[in-house]
Amino acid sequence: MNMQNLMAEAQRMQKELERINKDIESSVFEGVSGAVKVMISGKNEVIKVEIIDSEILNDKETLEDMIMLAVNDALQKLNKTKEDKLGKYTGGMKGLF
Repeated sequence: MNMQNLMAEAQRMQKELERINKDIESSVFEGVSGAVKVMISGKNEVIKVEIIDSEILNDKETLEDMIMLAVNDALQKLNKTKEDKLGKYTGGMKGLF
């Protein structure tokens, strides 16, 4: 493969990575734990916290745990999506994307 073809392939891959990143960043990921539902953007921003069952409001510690678990669930879904969509391009460079 000559240098010109190599550069063209690198540019094509860069454009594809940018497209995939934009797609992920515009996505919403939902995490659920018991009476709590959390939605985060593909930019790691919490965009909504919903208490599904208001009875949980009486138990502060349980509510805090459910929020934490729901956020972690949503983040895991985001990270899995990134790994699935970007893994073939990034290989072992997980922390960079």
